[in-house]
Amino acid sequence: MSGRVEGRADGQGRVFQASGDLHVTEHHHHGPSWSGPDSVRQPAIGRAPVALRGRTELMARLRASVAAGAGNEILVLHGLGGCGKTAVAYSLFKSATTEEGRIGFWVNASDQSTLRAGMLAIAADRGAEQGELVAARGGLRAAADLVWEYLDRSEHPWLLVLDNADDPAVLRDGGWLRSSPRGTVVVTTRQAAGHWWFGAQLHHVGVLPPAEAARVLCDLAPGTGTEKEAAEIADRLGRLPLALTLAGGFLAHQLIRPWTMADYDRHLQGGQGIDLIELIDQGATSGHDSRHLVSGTWQLSMDHLVADGKPEAVTLLRLLSCWSGDPLPLSLLSGVSLGPGLPSVRVESALRGLLDHSLTELVPGPVRCLRTHRVLLESVARGTPEDEHETLAAGAAGLLSAALPAVPERQAEVAGLSLVGPHVIVLLQRVRDWTGVSRQTAETAVECALRLMTALHRAGDYTSALDLGAKAVELGVRRLGEGHPLILGLRQRTVRAVFRLGRFEEAAELGRDVLADCERELGPTAMVTLEACNALASPLCQLGRTAEALVLMKRVVTGRAEQLGAHHPLTLLARARPMELLPGPELSAEAMAGPGLVADCRRELGERHQITLAAELDCAYALLYTGHAAEALPRAREALARHEEQYGAHYPITLAARNLLASVLAAVGDREEAAEQTEKVLVGRRLVLGPDHPWTLKVQEELARYRA
Repeated sequence: MSGRVEGRADGQGRVFQASGDLHVTEHHHHGPSWSGPDSVRQPAIGRAPVALRGRTELMARLRASVAAGAGNEILVLHGLGGCGKTAVAYSLFKSATTEEGRIGFWVNASDQSTLRAGMLAIAADRGAEQGELVAARGGLRAAADLVWEYLDRSEHPWLLVLDNADDPAVLRDGGWLRSSPRGTVVVTTRQAAGHWWFGAQLHHVGVLPPAEAARVLCDLAPGTGTEKEAAEIADRLGRLPLALTLAGGFLAHQLIRPWTMADYDRHLQGGQGIDLIELIDQGATSGHDSRHLVSGTWQLSMDHLVADGKPEAVTLLRLLSCWSGDPLPLSLLSGVSLGPGLPSVRVESALRGLLDHSLTELVPGPVRCLRTHRVLLESVARGTPEDEHETLAAGAAGLLSAALPAVPERQAEVAGLSLVGPHVIVLLQRVRDWTGVSRQTAETAVECALRLMTALHRAGDYTSALDLGAKAVELGVRRLGEGHPLILGLRQRTVRAVFRLGRFEEAAELGRDVLADCERELGPTAMVTLEACNALASPLCQLGRTAEALVLMKRVVTGRAEQLGAHHPLTLLARARPMELLPGPELSAEAMAGPGLVADCRRELGERHQITLAAELDCAYALLYTGHAAEALPRAREALARHEEQYGAHYPITLAARNLLASVLAAVGDREEAAEQTEKVLVGRRLVLGPDHPWTLKVQEELARYRA
């Protein structure tokens, strides 16, 4: 109950007061002038850490501030709620009081009344007389001046911890935050804005390193699993100390049917009918304080944002919950506009509010990104009102759609697009799970997955494309059904990725299934069906089933020409494909038509267009395969030069062009240069595809043959 004091008296004159921290403090009246906590000499925390992990460097710096002779410092520990700021302060408190001989004071600074009572109790502890305290409580003298007067004259050095100072105005408005040569002040807060902490040293407290996070679980729940299992759970929980503490508490206190770490991890992954956040919160020893629950701890920060006049920051956080906790390109937010809840002119201030309250953070790197903790996002998504689901999901889908190319082209890299994958998947999860999300929004989200999968594939990242496609199909089919064109489009893209990874038999089997489903659901001439024909033709060629592949390729040429026209880019691309994939005398006519096709592409698309480059390369293939190696040689050299210039030396199609040149050189008798070019191909294939890919092994055999 941050920022609020409630109390009631019972028959024995006691008052039970909840003051916005992790505990309930029982107050005993000692006279009419009493107005403070029972003790400021003991840390008022809910659950002391078993062992402080992963804070070695920070603790070394903090311990130096309480060493003999040190003082006159203010140190601010800031970070996301649940990241363990209070645990760090507690460990320093114990070290200062037991090892350094300091007097320790601990005050809850979550609200004005609790802070004031605690600080006046310190003055009493340091020798303030009753009359002075009465005057300070009654407003007859400045309370903060009184407290700091006695702290400054303290005979013993001290450490003062101001815990949960999430609203710095509480400290500022009363002048409570000061430094003194007699002691050191440590503040724990979620507020990261430096302007609040003038003259202080700021120390960020983040999530734990992987190994230390795993050890926290092993400390709390010994004997329930291995360190490897603990590391897997810690990773799923984002290594957030609060979540780790709750998980460890749950594992350690199950009575009826004790769980192992493996059991807990299976439930964390879903599919067990248990909500992720609900499962984590079950580890709390008490459910009365939101700071102890991942479902509620961040609500305190959101409440502060609303109180500060920034309700749009809460809307922005809910929008972020439509995406992943992985780095999110900041450019994605440039087009945000969600109506009155988050107008475009308020996005910047909303983001600044989230950053200041440690609800998200900036990530350094070549692409400017935000990173928001995954457990926080899951908690926010869980608590988002149902009547906001469609607006938020549609907004998130629209922003992703605007950031992704409608027709991705071949490129050597996808720059920031590769960062978008996790966010597309989480958006699909929200679309699946949230009520009230429209079919149109679901289609936009699935289309984003298809665009991104195509972009990843054309950049040569086949593994990522395959992983994205498989997850997108699983999630998208729940809303759109198996026969939707977008789902079938994802599936045919999956066939292409499996083929590029060298799993030709698997690709052919998948391709037949996708083609059959496309023909049944969409008809034999639908564009998605024609794409499925292309996807199946590639593995068939690698498996030697050229006649069947040729039928499919010619079907694509005919279908595209009828629907799009003879000179449409996709039709021109379809005309080029048989020359690349199907060697043999039956394609002499296509080979002879190759130069004419290249001329058509140059005229219609330009010399540097990717389809023109593909046609030039395929023309050289066809000339070689039909016995015209000498004529193919200059075209092969030119095709390699153009591809290397546009895509780089290790792009998959550049490697294919170099391999073709080596084959042409060998065919005209230049085995020495053929070996040189093949060796470069082998290096690239090992780097891009791996040493065991069929195409890598084939090039290795070719090199041995040229050198024999």
